[in-house]
Amino acid sequence: MLLASLAIIGGFVLLVWSADKFVDGAAATARHLGMPSLLIGMVIVGFGTSAPEMVVSAMAAIDGAPMLALGNAFGSNIVNIGLILGVAALVAPMLVHSKIVRKELPLLTGIVLFSGVLMWDGNLTRIESLLLVGGFFALIGWSVYSALRDRRDTLAKETEQELIEHPMTLGRAITWIVVGLVLLIASSRLLVWGAVEVAHFFGISDLIVGLTIVALGTSLPELAASVIAARKGEHDIAIGNVVGSNMFNILAVAGIAGVIMPVEGIESAFMSRDFVVMLALTLLLFVMAVGLRGRQGRIGRREGAVLLLAYVAYNSYLVAGVL
Repeated sequence: MLLASLAIIGGFVLLVWSADKFVDGAAATARHLGMPSLLIGMVIVGFGTSAPEMVVSAMAAIDGAPMLALGNAFGSNIVNIGLILGVAALVAPMLVHSKIVRKELPLLTGIVLFSGVLMWDGNLTRIESLLLVGGFFALIGWSVYSALRDRRDTLAKETEQELIEHPMTLGRAITWIVVGLVLLIASSRLLVWGAVEVAHFFGISDLIVGLTIVALGTSLPELAASVIAARKGEHDIAIGNVVGSNMFNILAVAGIAGVIMPVEGIESAFMSRDFVVMLALTLLLFVMAVGLRGRQGRIGRREGAVLLLAYVAYNSYLVAGVL
């Protein structure tokens, strides 16, 4: 039990550090190769911060714990909106300027609903998982098209400023990509092993562990990135990180895990409780960020408090059910 707990703590620390280095290296390499700043912000940074979720869920599926993988993917979305955007908005109220983010939010809502349709029968088959992965590649294609079409987007300017402030040679960037990826895999396996051992020791389901401990830990890179961006006034990076990450979690994280090991007999509570909470938070974010009746999208401190309270209430309910 002590060894498993240490594995979780050590896995989290190494996971966050390696993910940060991996994303920094990938972004710098993309810049050296001439990739547009908007594309780096949307694909490399936005999706790259979800690398921990992807590797952890893949390892969980390989180790025969598909519900932990599913809980991690969808639980991370709840963490991203409720905790991360909630905290970021309390630190610094955020205005939504980016047309790309405004276009991505309806797309995210559609992806959430699509995943719900696939899992409605209580299963996520390999074919259904391949549909999700196919959707991910389609999303990447759309991101490339959007980035090349509108290079003056606010997100592009904010990403360009970040890259200028943190220069890196090509050799160093490639080194961090390799080192970060290797440590991502190692720390993910350590984390999954510790989480499964703790869950079995206390008689907690893999789903609950994935939704709480693992989802929170794998979302720490997004938390750090969004809070720092919000404090610096880079509001579209803060919100774009979450929106891009949530799409990545459903399409790639859950999809890849389902391809490795299809999920049969999804716990009924997942669809009636966890999926509903994730959908509700997604719709709430949509209303806040897009804005209604001509009002500019805004996530102020009041909205941030609502998101954070929703996250705390949800997790309190989960914990109460275990005790």
